[in-house]
Amino acid sequence: MGLVDHALEYLTLKVVLVFGAIAWGLWVAVKRFDETIRLRRLAPGTRGQSLNARFPGGIDFIFKAVRGTMTHKNVEFWKDMLSKVKGWTGEKRILGLRIVFTADPENIKAILATQFSDYGKGEPFHQEWKEFLGDSIFTTDGDQWHASRQLIRPQFIKDRVSDLHCFESHIQTLFKAIANGGALDGEDQVVNMDAVDGKVMDVSDLFFRYTLDVATDFLLGQDVKSLSTVKQEFAEAFNEVQRVQNILARAAKLKPFIPLFSFRAGLNVMNDFVNKFIERALRLSPEELASKTKSDQGYTFLHELASFTRDRKVLRDQLVAVLLAGRDTTAASLSWTLYELGRHPEVVRKLRAEIIEQVGLDREPTYADLKNMKYLQNVMNEVLRLYPVVPFNVRLALKDTTLPVGGGPDGTLPLAVCKDTPIGYSTLLMQRREDLYPPVSETFAHPETFSPERWYHWQPKPWTYIPFNGGPRICIGQQFALTEMSYTLCRLFQRFERVESYMDAVDGGKPTLKAEIVLQPGDGVKVAFWRAKQG
Repeated sequence: MGLVDHALEYLTLKVVLVFGAIAWGLWVAVKRFDETIRLRRLAPGTRGQSLNARFPGGIDFIFKAVRGTMTHKNVEFWKDMLSKVKGWTGEKRILGLRIVFTADPENIKAILATQFSDYGKGEPFHQEWKEFLGDSIFTTDGDQWHASRQLIRPQFIKDRVSDLHCFESHIQTLFKAIANGGALDGEDQVVNMDAVDGKVMDVSDLFFRYTLDVATDFLLGQDVKSLSTVKQEFAEAFNEVQRVQNILARAAKLKPFIPLFSFRAGLNVMNDFVNKFIERALRLSPEELASKTKSDQGYTFLHELASFTRDRKVLRDQLVAVLLAGRDTTAASLSWTLYELGRHPEVVRKLRAEIIEQVGLDREPTYADLKNMKYLQNVMNEVLRLYPVVPFNVRLALKDTTLPVGGGPDGTLPLAVCKDTPIGYSTLLMQRREDLYPPVSETFAHPETFSPERWYHWQPKPWTYIPFNGGPRICIGQQFALTEMSYTLCRLFQRFERVESYMDAVDGGKPTLKAEIVLQPGDGVKVAFWRAKQG
């Protein structure tokens, strides 16, 4: 014992720290050596070009990414990074973790389709998003993901998607809110519908309220009346949870320093709201659920889910996930559409002429009517080209694998990817790459220009236009979103003949791209409408 006691006298804190640092350094060196050997076995290019960062561990990279999110400069940050590397694919080691970033169509195709089994959401993503989206279709892989998709798919079959009655009552409330210049102070508020002309409003706020009402009505059988309530607790909680979750997704190992009080408070509001409807549905017998799902009367998405599972957590997770997609994707796309239409009166004139020719000024359009309006489809395609719904996404390598390009000094060789490497990819940056488009001509405007006419003469190359993603995980509610979007635009321009933008005074004509979970206008969309003249 004397010898041990004598040795312990020399184990000062300084000695322990020195030996600890040496041990850590050796561990890192061994891991890096093992990674290098594995990479060389996988692909000749091995590594990609390094993205810029000045400080050790890429601390400044994380800081800039989080700052970009909070100031709505996310797109500018990533475009500046990726446009400087050949092939729009690069990598960076951040706090010891190698991360790959890409905006290349061949790489995105591999991640989403041709090498689908090599890449998934991964367990880190699942854990990071679990409080918000649980074990839903958006956070899981493998059998669990497949089961979620099979559970949800029947709700979006054509018969359900083409039933447009779920939109009309909310459209009428939207018209009333537009005439009011903002959300109503109660359903019974009296509004002068003739006083709408020239009234400036943030139509983006109204669209997010409108799509929330449509989504909750379709999912739960009762809308939250967001258009009729100036301060809506559920909507505000939903927005705050998304805001904090988006910061967490970019904070990497700095997540423990992000305050979560508002996040947890918002989750409590959301869960309390959704759980009330779940309990109500579970009080129905299997026979009562079956009768509801076999008829349109009283049918809801929740009733359909509850007829397959009585698991409260499964119901909650899938409802919240579909609610996120059902509200935000369509609201953001409608907002961008009005942002552009307000600046392009010639497009509004052509669009309105087609609508009047197809359905007149008063008749509610059918599903077939909407599909037959080519210029309307062109307008939506062009909006989704410039403003894809989910601008940034991430996958995790589920095993040692490769990407088709991005390796080597010129980025043309395969890029080796070890298991557990995160891959960030951007459809927004890819769809705005000038080198992926034809030269500018009389029939093809500059790629950064809003021009629905280009779709008469041009079809994008495969995997260069994927606003709803692609492959087995392509957005399951794509047709529902497009139908809601086209129906809303049709009804709007049956009623209004002109929309004028007031955004130049706000953003100088350069839109603020708020790239969070979905891409939305960071400064809202301030416009004024003018009614169509009858007769």
